[in-house]
Formats: sequence, structure tokens, C-alpha cells
Amino acid sequence: MANEIEKINDVAVTSIEKLNGKTDANIQAVNGLELTGQSFIVATGGSITTSGNYKIHTFTSNGTFQVTSKGDSGAGDEIEYLCVAAGGGGGGGGVNANNGSGGGGAGGMLTASSITASVASYAVVVGAGGSGGSDENTLGSDGGNSTFALGSVSSTGGGGGAHGSGGTNGRSGGSGGGGGNSSGGSGTSGQGNSGGSGGTNAGGGGGGGKSGSGSSNSGSSGGNGGNGTASSISGSSVTYAGGGGGGIYTSGTAGSGGSGGGGTAAGSGGTPNNGSANQGGGGGASSQAASSASGANGGSGVVIIKYQFQA
Repeated sequence: MANEIEKINDVAVTSIEKLNGKTDANIQAVNGLELTGQSFIVATGGSITTSGNYKIHTFTSNGTFQVTSKGDSGAGDEIEYLCVAAGGGGGGGGVNANNGSGGGGAGGMLTASSITASVASYAVVVGAGGSGGSDENTLGSDGGNSTFALGSVSSTGGGGGAHGSGGTNGRSGGSGGGGGNSSGGSGTSGQGNSGGSGGTNAGGGGGGGKSGSGSSNSGSSGGNGGNGTASSISGSSVTYAGGGGGGIYTSGTAGSGGSGGGGTAAGSGGTPNNGSANQGGGGGASSQAASSASGANGGSGVVIIKYQFQA
């Protein structure tokens, strides 16, 4: 219930410890008007931290956000959230590849604030990163979706990168995977961007990221992954949802991962890097000149919920 009295002699209700010898816990009314401090959401679930007047619930695996009570309309019953899906795996390559492989697309990223919560249980699902392709004939697999039941929020997993044997597009997803000697996959509107294209007997395209598309190849060099987007919902600025880099053909520069956990592709004699866990980054691609034919795995997703718990 909202306050009817907020101050007495310019002293806030929440700062009054005694009135006429009675402690604050025993003061219920003055002249018949209710004297109650503002109330807020009380909830459980995930890993709980505080930042100033806010509680933050971080889910790195499946769980339940349980609202056990809520407060006054507005700051007392509203939450904000970040929902990031998992990144797609980088495409497979190896010595028998005809071109560089595509980087994995970043997981889709959704945010919102001022969402009214009810006293209820809300399921949270955190997507697992997609696996890298195992050889020149295998695309990277798509990342898993992340969901939050309050408002039926669903972020789409990143698309897998194209393999190195040619003619296969990157897969579509939250952000699209990079292409081989083909087009990159499409991103989901409001969640991410498309992957870059690869060339014939050339490098592969980078996976798309939240804030930008993956780059196309430049000759034998792979395209860079698209950059992600920063959020401070956790109490500090973290960048999420970067795309994986595209692989080289026979030489050149491996595509770098986009900011936000995107994995760098394999250079000559090297191995690709996985997307960063709990940032939804796409996996780096393998290449024709890599020491391993396998593309790298995409990074897992994350769901973060924040609300005010005190004034």
C-alpha cells in the first residue's frame, strides 16, 4: 500500500526511529493516517548480488525466478532484464577444404526495463553454445535459445558458420553465421545481424553480432565477427553477443572475433577460439590451413534480472 504520510517535520518516514517514545516498528498511524515505508519486490533464483539499491539475479543455467512478494506500483513492482542466447559454432575446415569456413553467429540479445512483475514463478532457460563443425563437410551447429517466462521473452541462438567444402550458406539465427564461398546467414530483427560472405578459393565470412554484421572475406583472409553491445545491468559494463571470425584459405589473416565474446578463427597451423561463456559469442571458424579441422564452439547465453529492493 502506498504511503499516506511520507514526512513528519521534513524527516522521511523511513528515517524516524521513535515518536513519543515508541520505536519505529510500533508506529502504525499518526492521527489515523497510515505510516508505512515503501515496499519492493522480494524474489529468489539464480546468483544474487547487489549494486546500490538494486538486486541482480544472474542465471548461467536453467532455473526459476520466484517473486514471493511485490511492492508499490512503479519502482516497487518493476524489473528490467537482459536475455542473451548462445552463440553458433564455427564451420569446420581442414586440408581438404576449398575455402575458408564461416564464423559462428552471436546469440540474439534482448533487453527491456519497467516490466511489471506479479507474485509468481517464472522459468528461465539459458542456451548452450553450438558445437563447431568437425570437418570440411560440417557446418557449425546453432546455439540454443535463452528464454524468460515473464512476458514470454525468447532470444534466438546464433547461426552456425558454413563449412569449408563450398557452396553452403551460413545458418540464420539471432545473428547469422558466416558463409564459406557463399552468403552469410540472416540475423533476427531486433536481436542481431547477418553474417559476412566468403569467397571461392578464398577466406570465410565472419559471424554477425548484436551491433553489426560480420565482415566478408578479403582475399584469402577471413572476415571479422560483428561486434556486440554493452550492458551495465550486472553493475558493471559488459559487452555481449559478438560474432566469430571467419577462417583463412591457404594463407592470410584469420578473422578476429567481435567484441562481446566472439572467438577468433584459426590461422595457418593454428586452432580457432571458442566464443566466451555466458556472453553468447560465436565460435571461431577452422580453415584450410588450420592444425585442426574442427571449428570452435559458441559461447553459452545468460539471463540477468534487476530490480530495486530499497530506497
